[in-house]
Amino acid sequence: MEDNPGDIALTRLAFQHQNGGKDFQISVISDGEEALAYLKRKGTYEHAARPDLILLDLHLPKIDGREVLKEIKEDPTTRQIPVIVLTTSTHDQDVNMAYSLHANCFVRKPLEFDAFIHLIQLIDEFWLSAVQLPSSPE
Repeated sequence: MEDNPGDIALTRLAFQHQNGGKDFQISVISDGEEALAYLKRKGTYEHAARPDLILLDLHLPKIDGREVLKEIKEDPTTRQIPVIVLTTSTHDQDVNMAYSLHANCFVRKPLEFDAFIHLIQLIDEFWLSAVQLPSSPE
């Protein structure tokens, strides 16, 4: 859940590079209101796939990432989905808040291209390769 088109394109590129061009689905939601509709499968998202992993920016329009995280972790149908807070914030209170709301990890977005690509590769290697994610409760 990201609203910056440049970060979205870079994230897609990094995942494609890491996976050798293998086909996988990345759903991009650009604001917090749409993110919650997607996760709750409301409106146009009635048939949306349950995500295996959420990359969440704290600074989203309409409903910010903090509230989205809170709602994800309070809802029994979504609380098991790992949430990686991926943000430019350098504030310790944001780190503490994210973990108090049960984020699975907090990662600062690097500003350099190569560092960002490397970070996404690490996320992919750990969260999508090494870790066994929970199955959908459905």
